[in-house]
Amino acid sequence: QVQLVESRGGLVQPGGSLRLSCAASGMFFSISTMGWYRQAPGKQRELVAAITSINNTNYADSVKGRFTISRDNAKNTVSLQMNSLKVEDTAVYYCNRALAGRTIWGQGTQVTVSS
Repeated sequence: QVQLVESRGGLVQPGGSLRLSCAASGMFFSISTMGWYRQAPGKQRELVAAITSINNTNYADSVKGRFTISRDNAKNTVSLQMNSLKVEDTAVYYCNRALAGRTIWGQGTQVTVSS
């Protein structure tokens, strides 16, 4: 059974940086599309960034140039480097795996950007 476990988020000041990691158990990680989503209070869950099996990436316009998604197939991990964080980046961040029409979610981790 595939499980996704995100690293702990945290409290960061505006302009700061934070790196999230997600460890995936199970098979077929290298051929999966991995993504990071977020959900702020009162808002719908939205895609932040995704990376395909051939390392094509896609970013939400709001994070382009600030966030970077990467993957390590040897370690079955996907990471999200977040720089120049803004208050509006505050949300619960979820790791996601998509493969053959099936989607799996991590439990989510809180990121709070505040002074």
